[in-house]
Amino acid sequence: MKTLFDPVSVGDYNLKNRIVMAPMTRGRAGSERIPNDLMAEYYFQRASAGLLITEATVVSKQGIGWIDSPGIYNSAMVKGWQKVTRKLEPTGTPIFLQLWHCGRASHSDFHNGDLPVSASAVRLDGDKIHTPLGKKEYETPRALTNGEIKTTIDDFKKAAVNAKEAGFSGVEVHAANGYLINQFLDSKTNLRDDEYGGSLVNKYRFLKEVLEAVLDVWSPKQIGVRISPNGVFNDMGSDDFKETFMYVVEELNKLELGYLHIMDGLAFGFHEKGKPLILSDFRKIYKGIIVGNCGYTKETAEKRVANGSADLAAFGRPYITNPDLPERLKNDWPLNPSEDMSLWYTPGPEGYTDYKPYTHQPA
Repeated sequence: MKTLFDPVSVGDYNLKNRIVMAPMTRGRAGSERIPNDLMAEYYFQRASAGLLITEATVVSKQGIGWIDSPGIYNSAMVKGWQKVTRKLEPTGTPIFLQLWHCGRASHSDFHNGDLPVSASAVRLDGDKIHTPLGKKEYETPRALTNGEIKTTIDDFKKAAVNAKEAGFSGVEVHAANGYLINQFLDSKTNLRDDEYGGSLVNKYRFLKEVLEAVLDVWSPKQIGVRISPNGVFNDMGSDDFKETFMYVVEELNKLELGYLHIMDGLAFGFHEKGKPLILSDFRKIYKGIIVGNCGYTKETAEKRVANGSADLAAFGRPYITNPDLPERLKNDWPLNPSEDMSLWYTPGPEGYTDYKPYTHQPA
C-alpha cells in the first residue's frame, strides 16, 4: 500500500516523498514584485517536500491583483527567482513556478485606473479587495478582445520562457480558484458568444491555447495544471460544473502532462449545487499523475494516496508554520497551529521564515 513517504516519479523527476508544498501567496516580493533572499530562504526551509510549487506568480502587469506578489515578466524578476532556484539546487528538490493571471479578481488601483479584465464583464460578488490604496469594492471587469486574448497567451509563453531561464524544474498553469483561466472555463463568468464561449470546446479553448504556448517552451512532463472543479472561491461555481470539468480533464489527459493538480471537493468549500466531483471521478479518466489538494490532514491525505485516487498530496496552511512538515508527519510530531492569518501577507521574516524545525524536548 502506497504511503505519503514513498518515492514517486513525476516526469523525469524522482521525488523523495509524495508530499507537495502547495502554492500559497505570501506577499514578500515588494512593490517591484522581484523575488529576494528572504523568499529564497523560505523555500529552502521547506525543501524536504517531494515537490515545491511556488506562490502564484503573475505573467504580466495586466495579471496583477495582489499586493506584493511576485512576477515573472521582466529580467529583474528572472534574476530574483534565480536566487530561489540556486539556493534549492543542492537539495535536489524540484520546484515548479505557478503561472498566474488574476483576471477580474483585481482592481483598477493595480492598473493605473484601467479596469481589470475577464472573459466577460461579470463582476465578482464578494468581500472587498485589498489594493495599493486600501480596501475597495470589486469592479465590473472589461471583457478581453480576441486580440487581447492572443496577447495574454503570448504573456504566458514569455513567462514560461522566463521560468526556464530562472532555473525552475517546470511550471504549473493556474486554471483554478476563480482567476482568469478559470473565468473562461466557468459559464458563470464566461458569457461570450465567439470562439471562446458557449460550448465546452469553446470555453476550454483559452486554456488549450495557453498550454499549447507553454508546450512550445517546456516538455509536457515539466508542466502541471491546477483546477478547482467544485470551487466557489472568488465567486465561482456554475450549474454545469460537472459537465465542464469532466470535459476539461478528458482533454488534459490527452496532453500527457507532468501532473494534474486538483482541488479536492471532499475537503472544504465545494460547490453546493449537487454532489461534488471527487478525485476518484477524475481518476477514471485521467491516466497521469494526480496531485490532490485542499485542507488535508495526514490521515485524509494518506487515504487519497493509499486508495490510488491521488499520487501525491499537497499541503498549504500547515507548511506556513511547519517548514519541516514531512518530518513531522512521518514521525507523528505535533504541528504548530496555522489558524492565525495576521502575519501571512506582512513584509519581513516574521510569520514567514522564523518558524523553527521540531526539536525533541528533554523528558
